[in-house]
Amino acid sequence: MPLSDEEARLLQQLEQSLAAEDPAFASTLRGSALEARNRRVAIIAGIGFLAGLGVLFYGTMLTYTWLAVIGFVVMIGSGYLVVNAWRRGLGSGSDTPPVGRGGPKPPRGGGASRPQRSGSFVERMEQRWQHRRDDDGGR
Repeated sequence: MPLSDEEARLLQQLEQSLAAEDPAFASTLRGSALEARNRRVAIIAGIGFLAGLGVLFYGTMLTYTWLAVIGFVVMIGSGYLVVNAWRRGLGSGSDTPPVGRGGPKPPRGGGASRPQRSGSFVERMEQRWQHRRDDDGGR
């Protein structure tokens, strides 16, 4: 059942307010579809790799060199697709986005620079929590 015009408008407003309030979380939600696609490509390419390996062995057993070469080419192509999907991010379950190509870009502009990270991971998380509690207290 499709959404009514009012529901679609409310959903759009909610998405915009979420993106304005917590851009990192909104970016994570948008990236989940891409991660699912990369995971699906990796699984299909993995199956293709195994099929290519089977064709390679079958062509070798029957001494059909051309069939073994086709199996090898399928293996190479499937391996390439798996590596590309891995680099783009497979959604490993962690809440950290992939680094490098396709990952989020650092913000640009003349804002205040972020302080250097210091302390352990737990200390940084406690500081973030305290900061959020302080910000929510004024509401």
